[in-house]
Amino acid sequence: MTKIAILGGGGWGTALAIVLSRNRKKHEISLWVRNSGLAESIRRERENKTYLPGSKLPESVRVHPQLEAALSGAQVILGAIPSGHAREVYASALPFIASSASFVSASKGLEPSTYLRMSEVIAQVVSPRFMPRVAVISGPSFAVEAARGEPTAVVLASRDVALAAELQEEFAGPNFRLYTNDDVLGVELAGAIKNVMAIAAGACQGLGLGSNALAALITRGLAEMARLAVALGARPETLSGLAGLGDLVLTCTGSLSRNRFVGIELGKGHPLREILANMRMVAEGVNTAAPLLALAREHQIEMPITEQVDAILHAGKSPRDAIREIMERPLKRE
Repeated sequence: MTKIAILGGGGWGTALAIVLSRNRKKHEISLWVRNSGLAESIRRERENKTYLPGSKLPESVRVHPQLEAALSGAQVILGAIPSGHAREVYASALPFIASSASFVSASKGLEPSTYLRMSEVIAQVVSPRFMPRVAVISGPSFAVEAARGEPTAVVLASRDVALAAELQEEFAGPNFRLYTNDDVLGVELAGAIKNVMAIAAGACQGLGLGSNALAALITRGLAEMARLAVALGARPETLSGLAGLGDLVLTCTGSLSRNRFVGIELGKGHPLREILANMRMVAEGVNTAAPLLALAREHQIEMPITEQVDAILHAGKSPRDAIREIMERPLKRE
């Protein structure tokens, strides 16, 4: 029986604990929850009422506020941590991780201070002690729907083909389908960029714009995602798969999208500070826009939508002015 330690007691970490407990392969699952009060509540109620209300956690899933207890004997470390906190958590966890353990990142974002992807953060933290085997999970997957057992398909990417195949078998279950891919770069970048596009999509709705604007935003957003990812070495086809187009469509149109919600509220004229203060969960796109823009400028890649989202988030630009500026850019071929 494989022991899986899930780091992160938010909605996605909790949902993954529920999903993996249903799998045809039996697992011993532990869930690390940073907040001891929340951990105790989840353990007692068998429900994460803060981040995933209405979804029952099986009795077999052990909940721990201590990293050492959660990681004891773990063969797979599954990280569902906000990208801005990932380095700190992995560094704190490292003394309790066996060198034979595999890492799977389910976080969608870049480290704000370094612009590194989560697989790169894991490698930096762990490699002084041992060379980690790393994979990432991404794709269109709202936590509450996956937890309810609704059909969900995601991508499991690793440059280690054997590891990807092994984890695909371990994680696959009823209504949870995984496709393997070795383009880790493309999968991670797509997961980060689509959150920024979702803020733009939400802003369109908040401004009262219709389907024409949303369709154009999604299409041009995908082109923008592909330009940067391919310039950095990703494969174009990855961007048209589940981790790219699939997740982009979900996040830009789905009512459960946190990033889209931020955009809607910005479009209505509410200040970012106020929006974030009233949110329990992290909207990764807020802290991802600036690092993506820095990467784009470094590689001389045009990302007009990302540029305008960053200006809305961090320079006080009005969403209406941002939309107008995009529409008034010089005319060109598609």
